[in-house]
Amino acid sequence: MTIRLQAIASYIPRGGIDNLLQAAAFGETEDSVLHKIGARWLPRKAEDEETSDLATKAVAILLEKTQLSPGNVGALVVVTQNGDGYHLPHTSAFVHAKLGLPTSVPVFDISLGCSGYVYGLHILRSLMQASNLDNGILVTADPYSKIINPQDKATTLLFGDAATATLLSNQGHWSLSNPRMGSDGKNAEQIMVKDGQFFMNGRQVFNFAALLIPKEIQALLQENGLNETDIDSYCLHQGSAGILDAIARRFPAVKDRFINKLYSTGNTVSSSIPLLLEEQISRAETKRVLISGFGVGLSWASMILNRKEI
Repeated sequence: MTIRLQAIASYIPRGGIDNLLQAAAFGETEDSVLHKIGARWLPRKAEDEETSDLATKAVAILLEKTQLSPGNVGALVVVTQNGDGYHLPHTSAFVHAKLGLPTSVPVFDISLGCSGYVYGLHILRSLMQASNLDNGILVTADPYSKIINPQDKATTLLFGDAATATLLSNQGHWSLSNPRMGSDGKNAEQIMVKDGQFFMNGRQVFNFAALLIPKEIQALLQENGLNETDIDSYCLHQGSAGILDAIARRFPAVKDRFINKLYSTGNTVSSSIPLLLEEQISRAETKRVLISGFGVGLSWASMILNRKEI
């Protein structure tokens, strides 16, 4: 069975933070915020919104958009590292209940951050093919506002809350290549939670992404017999404006094809790639997209999407 990506929907909370005002309190300039971080506005979930609420809203939008009945959902996977309550039970169980999905529908979480969307696509597609499922939904919902210290300018100026839902089906138009994936567990402590609060070694994470990801992109292109100019859009995890620019500079011939949409959302962790894709797959001129996620773990994963007429 051929499983492809059919549609993407997103939910972005209306509330949020003016990042220029927040940055001013740290003595940061507007130029620094817009050119190094890239985010003018950071969406934030409401205090009474849980991770499963964000996820459920994204899925509800997707079901309405595609006219897919909840009874026809074959599987549901949630990518999150900041689930409901104390993370037990799994957040996807709450989403299952809130959507009223049949008891025959398997649901589970994937505990990955910024690389999680690409991992999730591969895992859900494999599950659907092995189980002969027609439809499956991949959800990303990772509200870092639950763990960020508002006094830590290295993180509070960067992360926004959002959720997305992606429909994989036998009716989709976007084929998925085999991914390139990897891990560097010895450096896992560069991004972690300590004493209930988020910590990130910004310089080490920047170096990791700027040095490794261009090599991964080149290797993925070579594996698929493609040149960098064969890709219409490069949708990378929106780590920061500085990281995106450092990677794009390694590809001068197509630098303008590296999408930067941090301005109104910031870094939304596992949701950053599907937020980009939601727009890109709706553009008739876009035929081939390369996606790449990297971060917590340290982990990374890249994949190529090709539009197929069916």
